[in-house]
Amino acid sequence: MSTPGQMSEALLSIRDLGVDFEVEGKSITALKHASFDLARGETLALVGESGSGKSITALSVLQLLPYPTARHPTGSIVFRGQELLGADEQTLRAVRGNRIAMVFQEPMTSLNPLHTIERQINEVLFLHKKLDAKAARARTLELLRLVGLPQAEKRLDAYPHQLSGGQRQRVMIAMALANEPDLLIADEPTTALDVTVQAQILHLLKDLQARLGMGILLITHDLTIVRNFADRVCVMTKGEIVEAGPVAEVFQAPQHAYTRRLLAAEPKGKHADVADAAPVVIQAEGVKVWFPIKAGLFRRTIGHVKAVDGIDISIRAGETLGVVGESGSGKSTLGMALLRLQQAEGRIRYGGRDLAELDKATLRGLRREMQVVFQDPFSSLSPRMSVFQIIEEGLLVHDLGGDAAARRTRVAKALEEVGLDGATMDRYPHEFSGGQRQRIAIARAMVLEPRFVVLDEPTSALDMSVQAQIVDLLRDLQSRHGLAYLFISHDLRVVRALADRVLVMKDGRIVEHGSADALFTAPQTDYTKALIAAAFEIAVSHQNTVRS
Repeated sequence: MSTPGQMSEALLSIRDLGVDFEVEGKSITALKHASFDLARGETLALVGESGSGKSITALSVLQLLPYPTARHPTGSIVFRGQELLGADEQTLRAVRGNRIAMVFQEPMTSLNPLHTIERQINEVLFLHKKLDAKAARARTLELLRLVGLPQAEKRLDAYPHQLSGGQRQRVMIAMALANEPDLLIADEPTTALDVTVQAQILHLLKDLQARLGMGILLITHDLTIVRNFADRVCVMTKGEIVEAGPVAEVFQAPQHAYTRRLLAAEPKGKHADVADAAPVVIQAEGVKVWFPIKAGLFRRTIGHVKAVDGIDISIRAGETLGVVGESGSGKSTLGMALLRLQQAEGRIRYGGRDLAELDKATLRGLRREMQVVFQDPFSSLSPRMSVFQIIEEGLLVHDLGGDAAARRTRVAKALEEVGLDGATMDRYPHEFSGGQRQRIAIARAMVLEPRFVVLDEPTSALDMSVQAQIVDLLRDLQSRHGLAYLFISHDLRVVRALADRVLVMKDGRIVEHGSADALFTAPQTDYTKALIAAAFEIAVSHQNTVRS
């Protein structure tokens, strides 16, 4: 990669860029006087808390902000000597997805739910490479294998909803790399990926960068990735770049107080011991979820994807069971099966009652006590409802919260508990950053005061400092209300801070299960050892460097 002393003429040059949004007749400044250069073959990282302006900066490059609601009062965006700010649609179409590609933070919002994976990647190749169907299929398979999608050939006819979050993200990366762009804008490219696949994707991007001379604008909240992947870093807060420079210099000797606070933030603390007399909230025996594989003209079943294959678990009040494993290992499917949101075989008991024996009315009454925070907050929040309506909906369904004024008070309190201003409740999801939307999703679940909560990657879209806040919040809520958590995550640092016990899954089966302390201290299987090494060895090596 290029070093600062070797940089040629800038591939991308941004000067004095500003972004304002018109909201209810008022002008809100989202970005102020941002300036930086990105050279060919260089990786520049934008870091900062949710809402700091990182994604807005990236979307501005391709002119993808919601114009005319958004406007640029100042600034210039020059790519390969061409001004993009204010460019006509023909110019932008020639650049978007071709010379500049983007991996979005939330794959479900950028993948068409009605088209197969093959068709969506082929579309990029047809449009810009003019390949025929046979060549496009071969290239699509090559790309899917390149990004590590398991059983790539069998996935060509799959739809986005049939893939895990991590698998969808790999499809997005394959689409972005299809035309070998000059600039890749990666907005949280590894957010939904487990630690081992993160390493694979980052190595892949480095290799392609070296081969193609591709510049990468990386947006991430994971400072470990920045430390090991980026050449330079810009630290952002409240729409401004407050510090910039080579990664090693900024991380080892940060000058700005905000940068120092950001680098010090990490989920910490220890889970409280579960009382011996704590009752079992949910128990499952022999849970199986098999998805049929169909082929041929008559779509006959020729096999099964064994997403969950004979799982036994139990979770007590006040206890957190962490579930870890690679993308597609069955973590999320297990969570949905426990909530009866996914058809499954086996026995599932909640509060001692077999859920399969309950009628719909009784099961619906229990829904208040069994909540979920989904992995992808944007697709789980209705864009046509205000935040107040989204959080209030559960209260109305279950006849809770009193009159309208009391419900507004309760919604405001729920928002404040997850670190958001209650006064923002009348805004809509698109007006919030990805991390803020995730906090709204947590507030929606917690406002019903449940007993059992499935947390499906609840911190995946959050920066490190907010991750720590959410872990503290979840721990506090659990302590006060005796909540039972099934905590699904690929971030083992967060799991270690929150979980009492950990379940390690691979290919739908349990490969290791034990207390969090024992599992992280002395893992028994090679697979678990590999997961832990991928999650912690980078952080340890950095700590050793700092001490020395």
